[in-house]
Amino acid sequence: MRDITYPPIIVAAKLGFRLLGQRIDLGGTEHVPRSGGVLLAVNHVGYVDFIYGGLAANPSGRLVRFMSKRELFDHRYLGPLMRSLHHIEVDRGAGEASYRTAVEYLRAGEAVGIFPEATISRAMELKELKTGAVRIAAEAGVPLVPVALWGTQRMMTKDHPRDFSRGTPIVIRVGEPLHPTGADPVAETAELKTAMAAVLDDAIRAYPPEEQPPGSWWLPARYGGSAPTLEEAARMDAEEQRERAARRAARDAGDP
Repeated sequence: MRDITYPPIIVAAKLGFRLLGQRIDLGGTEHVPRSGGVLLAVNHVGYVDFIYGGLAANPSGRLVRFMSKRELFDHRYLGPLMRSLHHIEVDRGAGEASYRTAVEYLRAGEAVGIFPEATISRAMELKELKTGAVRIAAEAGVPLVPVALWGTQRMMTKDHPRDFSRGTPIVIRVGEPLHPTGADPVAETAELKTAMAAVLDDAIRAYPPEEQPPGSWWLPARYGGSAPTLEEAARMDAEEQRERAARRAARDAGDP
């Protein structure tokens, strides 16, 4: 796959990290193979996760093709960039095309990134995972590697203002690969969730304590933070979906 845009984008991103004075703590990156297809399953806590998620494969010299929502590809400026990076467009209402593209990429030896939660977790903990990750990895016959990001939510996430202050630490942890067979996608998805939860816990505990004092809005309640619980976050997600549906209906009806 020819990459003209991706290498300079990586250089620009690393320059941005330096300008922001970010301390990026990478661990477990040896679990990402240097060649052959591999699917990275990444937790989702912020809007910039696909930028930082790719760093998990950077020490292995890999470029990650992320499965991303269609709205990004529809954007006037961001869409052409996403296509030039060979990311994979996901239509949540018709996911078969993106599923097939991901399998093709993996069989061709590419590294693909997926967010199995599908949407950002307001609770900052793992939501229920979709079975797509294990089904894609199983069909392509590639390892499925759990990845956890922590700190990206402080920069840009739901319900909170953007904050690109200098010196924000970012922790990235990579776990040992899983090898799903597809025989029982539900059970294998539960195994993936357990593995992702373990590396996420590792990332949270590795985060500088002085940077996440008790009561921090970006810290899960069970770690002493004030983020919504998974149950509260689910109610907020449902309300958000109802509001979006109402806006779409109003537009379709021609209302102002």
